[in-house]
Amino acid sequence: MNHDIQIARAAQLEDIGQIASRLGLSEDDLERYGKYKAKLPLRLIRREGPQGKLILVTAISPTPAGEGKTTVSIGLSQGLNHLGRKVAVVLREPSLGPVFGIKGGAAGGGQSQVLPMEDINLHFTGDFSAIEKAHNLLAALIDNNLQSKSRSLGIDPRTVLWKRVMDMNDRALRHTVIGLGGTGGGMPRESGFDITAASEIMAILCLSESLSGLKERLGNIFVGFTFDKKPVYARDLHAQGAMAALLRDAIKPNLVQAIEGVPAIIHGGPFANIAQGTNSVLATRMGLSLADYVVTEAGFGADLGAEKFLDIKCQSAGLAPDAAVLVATIRALKYHGGVALPDLGQPNPEAVANGLPNLEKHLDNLRGFGLNAVVALNRFGADTEAEIQVVAEACRKYGVRFAISEAWGKGGNGAAGLAEQVLAAANEGSHFKPLYEWETPLKSKIERIAQRIYGAEGVVYSKRAERDLKRAERLGLSDLPICMAKTQKSLSDDPSLIGRPTGFDIHIREVEIAAGAGFIIPISGDIMRMPGLPATPSAEQIDINEEGEITGLF
Repeated sequence: MNHDIQIARAAQLEDIGQIASRLGLSEDDLERYGKYKAKLPLRLIRREGPQGKLILVTAISPTPAGEGKTTVSIGLSQGLNHLGRKVAVVLREPSLGPVFGIKGGAAGGGQSQVLPMEDINLHFTGDFSAIEKAHNLLAALIDNNLQSKSRSLGIDPRTVLWKRVMDMNDRALRHTVIGLGGTGGGMPRESGFDITAASEIMAILCLSESLSGLKERLGNIFVGFTFDKKPVYARDLHAQGAMAALLRDAIKPNLVQAIEGVPAIIHGGPFANIAQGTNSVLATRMGLSLADYVVTEAGFGADLGAEKFLDIKCQSAGLAPDAAVLVATIRALKYHGGVALPDLGQPNPEAVANGLPNLEKHLDNLRGFGLNAVVALNRFGADTEAEIQVVAEACRKYGVRFAISEAWGKGGNGAAGLAEQVLAAANEGSHFKPLYEWETPLKSKIERIAQRIYGAEGVVYSKRAERDLKRAERLGLSDLPICMAKTQKSLSDDPSLIGRPTGFDIHIREVEIAAGAGFIIPISGDIMRMPGLPATPSAEQIDINEEGEITGLF
C-alpha cells in the first residue's frame, strides 16, 4: 500500500462539525456531505470588518523530481496551529486527469495531508462534475442553435470556439468532428475536448463572488460570430440561467481537514499553465473571514500561478498577500544546476549553487510585487548538510528569511520553524503592487510579463496571434488582464531551458478570449488544453478491494 495512504488510514478523522467549531461555526452553518466533508454557505463570508492575514505559497520552476508545494502549504498551516494561531489552509481541488495520469493527486503527503484523501482526489463533492455539465450544456445549446430553423442566431460555425470538456487525460479527444449522421445529427464541423480544469467555467467559478456575479460572467462568454460579423455571447443563447443552476452548489467552498485537524477549505481547480491556477476567490474570502491566518497556494512556479494570483485574482477581488513563501528543494536546485534526473540523489553542493539563479529570479519577481518572502526548503532524506548550507548562505546574502520544512515526515512539528519565519514576515507586512494596470494596452501587458517575470528579451507574435489581438480589441476587451499559457518547466517558453535562461524571446502563436472569466489568454509553445496519458499511467496502479479500500492512489 502507498505510504501516504497508510498514514491517511492511520489518522483519526474528526467529525466535520468538530473541525468547523475551530472556525467558530456551528452545525447549522454546515451543509454536510457525510461525516467528514461539508459545503460552507456564502453567507458566512464577512465582507467588512477584521480579516485574517493572507500567506501565498509558491515555488521555483517545477521539475520532474517534485517540489511538494501542497505538502509545505498544509505543513505550514499545521505549524501555525502548533504556535496557537487560528488558521485555515485554502487549496485547489485535484483534477482526475493528473490523478490517473503521471502527476498523481493533490492532497499533500506524509504527515501533511488533507483528508479524506481518497474522496478529495476522486469525485469529492461533485464540483468538477457540475462545471463539466455547465460547460457542455452551453456546447449543446450552441449546436442546437446551429441546427435551428426558427430561432437561429445565424452563428457562423467556422467561428465557434467553444469545445466540450471532460475531466480526464485523453489525447484522442483533442481534435474531433461532430454532427455526423445526416441532417438529424446536426451540422458537421471540427471541434474537440479540453480537460475540465481548463474550462472557462472553472475560471469563472473561481473568480465569481456571488450567484448574480456568476450568472453575469457566464452570460459574457464569447461564443463566436454571426455570418454578418456580429459577436455572439452565451447570454444571446439565454444560457446563463441554466448554467448557473447547475453550479448552485458548486459555487460553495468545501470544508475538510488536515491530518492534524486544521480546517482545510478546498475549492476550484484551474491549472496554472493554461488558466489562473488558484483556488476560488470565495474560498479565500471564506478563510479570511473565519481564520486569523490563511495559507493558500498558487500552481506551478511563481512565474505562472503566483503572477496570475497577484495580477488577476488579487486585482479582481481586492486582495493583497501579507507574506509569500517560495518553496525549493535541493533536488530541484540540482536539476536546475544541470544534474540529470537519475543522479539527483547524489551529494553535489556545486550543482545546488549552479541552480540558485532560478530561485533568485523567482525571489526578484516576488520582491517586484512588493511581497515579503520566506524561502522554505522542503527537506528530503538524501539532502546533505553541505547542500543545505549552500541555500541558507545564499538566502542570507540575498537578505531573505530562510527555513527548513520537514512537514512530510513530522507534520506541524516539522514546519514550526517555517511558521515562525512566516509569522515574522506577515507581521512586518508587504506592500503589494501589481505588475501592470488593467487599462494598459494588451501587447504592453504581455511584454511586461515576458520581460519582467520570465526575463525574456522580447515577444514575437505569429500572424494568427496578431489577428487574435485585433479581434479582442474590436470586441472592447483591451482592458482585461493577461493569463499567459506557457510551459511550467522553464521560465521561458522552451521546456528544455532550465535554470535562469537569458537571451530568449517568448513566442505567442495564438490568443484566446475568456470574456466571461475576464481575461485574455496568449498561448506560447506547445501548451495543450487536453493532456494525454503517459506510457505507464498512474491508473494502472490503482485498485479497490471488497471492503472498498483503495490502493495505489497518491
